[in-house]
Parts: sequence; structure tokens; C-alpha cells
Amino acid sequence: MDSKGGKMAGAERAFKVAIKNNPHLGEYLKKWKAQRKKVPKFVIQPGRDIPKEDLNIIYPVGDPIFIHTYRDETENTIKYHAIEPQLTEPEEKKYRETLELILEKAPYEEVPENEEGLRNVIKKLLNDSVIIKENEEEEEEESPGWMRLILPKPKKITMTKLEYDKIKYFIERDIIGSGVIEPLIRDPYIEDIHSIGTGNIHIIHKIFDMVETNVRFKDDLQLTKYLRSMCERIGRPVSEAHPIVDGALPDGSRLNAIYSNDVSRRGPSFTIRKFSSTPISIVQLVGWGTVSAEIAGYLWLCLENGMSIFVCGETASGKTTALNAMLPFILPQAKIFTAEDTAEVLPPHEIWQQLITRDEGPEDSRVTLFDLLKAALRSRPNYIIVGEIRGAEGAVAFQAMQTGHPVLATFHASSVKKMIQRFTGDPINVPITFIDNLNIALIQQAVYRKGKFLRRCTSVEEIEGYYEDAGGVVTRAVFQWDPGFDKHYFRGMNNSYILEQKIAETLGYQDKRQIYEDMMYRARIISRMLELGIMDYYQVNKIIVDFYRKGPESLPFSV
Repeated sequence: MDSKGGKMAGAERAFKVAIKNNPHLGEYLKKWKAQRKKVPKFVIQPGRDIPKEDLNIIYPVGDPIFIHTYRDETENTIKYHAIEPQLTEPEEKKYRETLELILEKAPYEEVPENEEGLRNVIKKLLNDSVIIKENEEEEEEESPGWMRLILPKPKKITMTKLEYDKIKYFIERDIIGSGVIEPLIRDPYIEDIHSIGTGNIHIIHKIFDMVETNVRFKDDLQLTKYLRSMCERIGRPVSEAHPIVDGALPDGSRLNAIYSNDVSRRGPSFTIRKFSSTPISIVQLVGWGTVSAEIAGYLWLCLENGMSIFVCGETASGKTTALNAMLPFILPQAKIFTAEDTAEVLPPHEIWQQLITRDEGPEDSRVTLFDLLKAALRSRPNYIIVGEIRGAEGAVAFQAMQTGHPVLATFHASSVKKMIQRFTGDPINVPITFIDNLNIALIQQAVYRKGKFLRRCTSVEEIEGYYEDAGGVVTRAVFQWDPGFDKHYFRGMNNSYILEQKIAETLGYQDKRQIYEDMMYRARIISRMLELGIMDYYQVNKIIVDFYRKGPESLPFSV
């Protein structure tokens, strides 16, 4: 049997096991086949090569939740259906009664130190609150009346094993997990979650782009209670007086909530930008076409030699993803300082100081990005990374570059021209003659091409300097993306100011054009990793670190 046939057989076996262990999945499939007849294909890990025209797949995101994505032929749109256990009315009543018992007993338990401890406490309280029947017909044993009067029996809820499994899931989901949106939080293929009022929640899926889900809040009361609870859990209470909240969820995802109907006329709403604990690697970005191997080689050489780079683009263009992907190119022994409003930057370096703003509490106790950057400057880091520059902290970033501290940052601007305009205008007000302290601007865009949304680096621009004769800042586009062929072209061959005048000169090359060989060699390393399927962020990082420490001999492949 070939590898493809083996994978198919493995998926079929996994599907049977999933149905056996999750009765609600079997019930869903029966209803689906009765309506549509065509059985969904079980896929353990959906890939970008899945055909969208005849889409009909189910994939797991952790028992007991499964995701069914399919093309709705009547609307010709892709639908996203989260499959999870459903409570009947009697089961809903038992769920509420059990939850009340658990909450009554909870104050007498020791306060757990972490999520695992909380999970164990809930399991203990649940087991103390229920009696599991061996079968459907079994009745709870009745004590004689005189015994019930003398020794009152502690209240327990009687249920079947199936009911117990369902109720356990919903109690853990609602107390520890993310409640109604738990399937969306668990799905690693979701980037953004958009909820407006009580309508069906929409998501941005890594494979299927923007799709509508079957997940929704049943009414305004459930939604407002959920938003209040979620905001309290992250220490940023929301109310009619303070209706807008920005913050980070425990897993690092970014939350923006708008609570008041006065502000959000279609009802309370929220957006969650999901956080991935494992960053996307630069090899994955090359495989997806976001950047080329040559761009990766260029960034590698630039970060290896202390250049300052800003990743610019509009919202959801992939700025932070690109920034994280290039961080392994910084020398492994470097001292890194990051300053952010929300923790999103993940350098793989051992010497990393992570600084986060504090905008709650009294005015004199708040800590801004401006404050963090000033503190970072005093610590003499090799690199300062700013999650996102929005205001006056941009001036401090340029001061840092002027004093010899390389800076990486993301910034909202759709072109290098607009980037310069924003930095030299209010509220940042960087003198235009200081702009050349920044070396490189990488421009990212979310583009719509042939019916698909793609993220592309549309250009890499070098900042040469301010020339009064030229009437402004001179830049060079060393890479440009051709939308017609979806290809990146290296326009900077033998014409790169940064490679020749900055890096080659510092390294003491007699022939400055030898630097292009160094760049292309690094590009070939990236290409070989892609060819061999070495795409995991940590695998890629290890190869780069070994290359720095042991040289080309450390590469596990020929280049």
C-alpha cells in the first residue's frame, strides 16, 4: 500500500474510533446523510491543497468537538459547522442543578494554583454531586422514610454515563474554557473570530478565508453575561460606563470588546485575534508565497548584521506573523527587549526581556510604550522589538536607532511613502532628516487574487537617506511582487544600498558584490528546508542557530 493509501486507511480507522467515542458525532452524521446523502470525508489535519469546489470534510479539534466544513450548493458558499454534544431539556435542567451544587461546595475547597488544579477541583466536586446509573432503567435506591428523617441524604443528581459525559464537558467548557465559542478557540486553523450581536459568528480561517459558523449566542442576556465574565477574567471589567475593552486572553489571543448598545447599535460585539503558541516559520511563509526564498535570505543577512526593519501594512495583512517569522535570524546570543500593549512577539532567544504596558489603575501608576522604550534603552539591548508603533513611542524608537540600537516594529501604513508621512506628522513628529536611521521597510498586504485572499509582501524598500537636492527621502525597492504572476522579483541585485554600503562595508569585503553570494546562499538554505518539508518553527530555528554556531558543516542537508 502506498503512503497515500495508508493515510486514507488511517483516517477511516480514526473516523470509526471518533464515532464510537463520541455518540453525538454519529447522531450528527445520520442526520446529515438523511438530508444530503454524501458522507463527509474525515481529515485529521486539513491542508491548503483541499479542493474548495466540492468541499465536504470533518476534522477533529479535540474530543468531543469536531468541525464540519462544506460547500453550500444553494448559496455557493463555504459553511463551518461546529459539532459538539447537545443537551436535551431534561439534561439542561440536570446541568443547571449540578452547576449549582458545585458552586455551593466550591468555597470550601482550597484555591487552585493553576488551570490543571482548577480542573481537578471541578472534577472532584462534580463526582461528589452526581450518582451515575449503570443503565437507563436503574432507579435511585430509595431509603426508608424514617431514615431520611433522621439522616438526611446529601443531595445528588442522578444521571446516566452519557449524561455525565455531556454535563462534565459543558461544566468544564463554561467554567474553565471559553463557553459558547470553545470550538472556535480550539480550532488551530482559525485566525480571527468576529461576533456582532447574537447573529452567527464569522471567522477568518487559514484555509477557507472568511466563513460563517453555526456558533452563536442565543440571546442578548447570554451574550452580555459572557462578555462581562470574559473581561473580568482578564482583569479589564466592561460596563455601560466603560464599554470598550482591549486586552489579552489567558492564551495570549487579543480581545477587543464593545459592550454597550449605545455604542454598538447591532448589539454587544467582540473580535478575537487568536494567538498561536508556535509561530509561523519563515519557511512556511515561503511555501505559502508570502515572501520568496530570496527575501528570506536578504532578511537573514540584514538581521544577522544589526539592521533596523519595520514591517508595515494594513490591518490583518500579516505584519506580526512576518515579524515573528524573521526573529530567528537575529544572532542567538543577542539580548532582546520587547515592548508591547498585548504580548504577541515571541523571540526564540534565551536572553529576552518581555515588557508589557499597563493602562489600568491610577494615572501615575500606568506604564506606556513610551515608558517601556525609555527603560529598554537604559538596558543596552542588542535589539529592541516594538509590537506595534502607534504614537509618541515612535520618536523614542528612532532615538534608539540613532544611538545604535537596532529596532524591529510593526506599523500601520500601506506604503513606504505613507509610512514616512505618518512618522514625520503628528503625533510622532520624527524629523524627516532622521528617517534614514531606519534601514528597511517591508510592506505587507492582504490581496484578493483569483477568488482567494492571500497575504503577500508586496515590496521591500531600503531607506537610503534624506537628500535636500532630491526634496525628500530617497528609497530603493529591492524586492517587488508581481500580482500577475504572483512572483517576487529581486530588483536590488548589484544595486542594494543596505547590502553593499552598510553590511559589506562593515564586514570589510574588498569586493562588495560578494555580499550577494552570501544572500543567495542563505536563500538556498531556506529553499532546501522547504523542499525537505522542514517547516516547523522550532526545527527551522535550530538549523539557523546551529549554522551560526558551527557553520555550514552543521546543515543536515547539502546546499
